[in-house]
Amino acid sequence: MPDQVQPNNNQASTHDAQLAAEQIASGEEKTPKVDFEADYAAAQQFNVSEIDRTDKGKTAAEIATAPKYEISTPEETKTQTQPTSNPDDYLEMAKDIGASRTEAVTTVSDDLVKQALQNS
Repeated sequence: MPDQVQPNNNQASTHDAQLAAEQIASGEEKTPKVDFEADYAAAQQFNVSEIDRTDKGKTAAEIATAPKYEISTPEETKTQTQPTSNPDDYLEMAKDIGASRTEAVTTVSDDLVKQALQNS
């Protein structure tokens, strides 16, 4: 179904578009009709080339997209970790780090930011 083009001189983005809109508005030129469905159908004809519709085109596409190098299949490996020391030692270390309030800043407050800005 053709659609009617409604040119608007104020919305024209180029000088040529403004001139065309003025000429259509004055009647010097006909208003073009646009048939989106027909244009879309025509564009689909260009979507696939003639050779791609044949067996020769299918073979050419397979050759063009074939991998150039042989890809090896990865081997599956399983790794099992063995404990190397006493887990209680790590638990103690974690408690020491978590309890250290003087060595590292754990929260940032507005006062801390103001103090940092004053010291810089």
